[in-house]
Amino acid sequence: MPDRLSVGDTAPDFTLPDADGNDVALADLRGKNVIVYFYPAAMTPGCTKQACDFRDSLDSLQAAGYAVLGISPDKPAKLAKFRERDGVTFPLLSDPDKEVLTAYGAFGEKTMYGKKVTGVIRSTFVVDPDGKIALAQYNVKATGHVAKLRRDLGL
Repeated sequence: MPDRLSVGDTAPDFTLPDADGNDVALADLRGKNVIVYFYPAAMTPGCTKQACDFRDSLDSLQAAGYAVLGISPDKPAKLAKFRERDGVTFPLLSDPDKEVLTAYGAFGEKTMYGKKVTGVIRSTFVVDPDGKIALAQYNVKATGHVAKLRRDLGL
């Protein structure tokens, strides 16, 4: 079982390439609330639904002071295809070594279709302006998650 983060923990810093191969660093977003969400694979139905929900809510999230970063093990080229296909308007970051996924406790054993497998645990974190975890949600559902997150954040 991976170590899980809790509210008040320092968010593990990271620098990862986006869909264009440009590095994006969490530290560069200090002073903002950042929603960091981890998803198993670009272009799959659940992950597409979740990304589109974030895309459709982005204006109101940004208006409330939140940036959004999506992270998966996919390579930048696949992320670029995903972004183009679905009009994703926030950075999608590539973590092929799963180091950041692991640091956030978002990679490990999970149950899928009744079987134990090792993989990405769909998870969402809110990092506050000081770089601390303000919200940690593991095993979130792809559908309806953004609406629930907005309720949890009082947006």
